[in-house]
Amino acid sequence: MPLPPPWVIGFVAATAIAIAARRLGWLTTGGALAAVALGTFAAGAGWGWAVVLIAYFVVASLLTRFRAGMKRERMEDRIEKPGARDAVQVLANGGLFGAAALVHWLTPGPMWMALGVGALATSSADTWATEIGALARAEARSIMGFHPVPTGTSGGVTIQGLVAALGGAGFVALVAWGVRWPLPVIVAAASGGFFGAVMDSVMGASVQARRHCRKCNVMTEQKEHRCGMPTDVTGGIHWIDNDDVNALATLYGALFGAAAATFI
Repeated sequence: MPLPPPWVIGFVAATAIAIAARRLGWLTTGGALAAVALGTFAAGAGWGWAVVLIAYFVVASLLTRFRAGMKRERMEDRIEKPGARDAVQVLANGGLFGAAALVHWLTPGPMWMALGVGALATSSADTWATEIGALARAEARSIMGFHPVPTGTSGGVTIQGLVAALGGAGFVALVAWGVRWPLPVIVAAASGGFFGAVMDSVMGASVQARRHCRKCNVMTEQKEHRCGMPTDVTGGIHWIDNDDVNALATLYGALFGAAAATFI
């Protein structure tokens, strides 16, 4: 009896992983549905795509839970979505990878691999930088101007976070090497991922909306602070939030990685 097509196997496997992630509190229901779609596209594009996506997701989710209590104390007042990832977050971080996988599934080519892996490596680098950088003892500084900012502030960086960003991009590059993807694609992951993460910080410190809660006197990303008070926009562009920045950063990482791959 012949095996089902890869996308069918991918759909079943992605569904099982998404259900487990939903029960563990890693994803909301919407986030789980979005993850199933990404997993199906990845498997349709090839098993290498699926392995890269699963490795990214598992490690990113584990890092999010690492010393979660300490990070919650430091950042809960500021970040907009501190809990399970919803559909918008999943697509902002992995949507471009999924789109590249779908196109590669229909018309295979190394350029789609470079674009996809550059986008996913950006998300990985940003996640590692956020989750590990938030534990740094050193004071975070804005990437624009280098003035001190509270932990969890978008655009804030530490040496520990920057090193972690390199690790996150390098991790995806390592997995790409493990599934025997071409050298230019591996270069796209390493270079595009780090560049995209830096651009994420630049946009977080410049164009992303910066808000202030008058009641608690804290800067935050939340439209309504957890105390219940609506917040005031004090900088950036009022309609650009962290999900928008993440999506744009993956685009920058994808394009930079694909450009770097053409020189190999």
